[in-house]
Amino acid sequence: MVRRPLGNHHDGPDTLLVTSDTTQTGAVTVQTESDPRELRNLSRRARVVLWDFDGPICRLFANHSAERVASDLVSWLEGRGLHGLLTEAERESLDPHVVLRAVDRRHPGSDLVADLEARLTQEERLAASSAMPTAYADPLIRTWTAVGARLAITTNNSPLVVVEYLTGRGLVGCFQPHIYGRTQELRHLKPDPHCLNRALSAMGAAPSDALMIGDTPSDHEAASHAGVPFLGYARNERKAKILKDAGAGLVLTSLEPLLELLRAA
Repeated sequence: MVRRPLGNHHDGPDTLLVTSDTTQTGAVTVQTESDPRELRNLSRRARVVLWDFDGPICRLFANHSAERVASDLVSWLEGRGLHGLLTEAERESLDPHVVLRAVDRRHPGSDLVADLEARLTQEERLAASSAMPTAYADPLIRTWTAVGARLAITTNNSPLVVVEYLTGRGLVGCFQPHIYGRTQELRHLKPDPHCLNRALSAMGAAPSDALMIGDTPSDHEAASHAGVPFLGYARNERKAKILKDAGAGLVLTSLEPLLELLRAA
């Protein structure tokens, strides 16, 4: 079993809570009187909590560069004589999911896509052994489970990777069997709401009784398509601004205030 550091470190400010009526002056600023009430209402209504994995629960590629993985996937394609398969922007994206999606758009369901996806899964599994837990995520997951909420994972990462990481943290029982990750049907990756709808259907939950916690615009878009309320998590102000610009109504840069609300309740 892999032992990782406890999820009590900090990345950036201790607590940054951003809402749609926050004033923005370059960097994201904070504090409106309605912030605590809005967060409290979101958390209290949630009977089912749908978590993205990489970001809200851990930094999967904290010590295993996602940029290098993307570059290796591009090199692998080029080694097969497929340099022209990707645009220049796709080759330089430094995002392995961008590379995977691009190949799937041009050769959907092909052996090439299956091989590329398998290589990405292998890299994600290597990354999971050194992933960095998101501060307060572990106790928040345990607390939400203890007060009766049902939890699910809805992610674009491999479900194998999710299970391995959660098992190492002693958290897999808080989610199983509701772990919905990447499949061979890559058109269903977020922002398509497919994995959210799978979770809601399997758990017999209405969208209005659920809450999605995610850290990317594609998470927000998927939640919007599924009709699920959304809570953004961003580990720094730059990522918070990206989520706000994408339309997220409430964004935290620390999960601590959410954990405190649940414990107080």
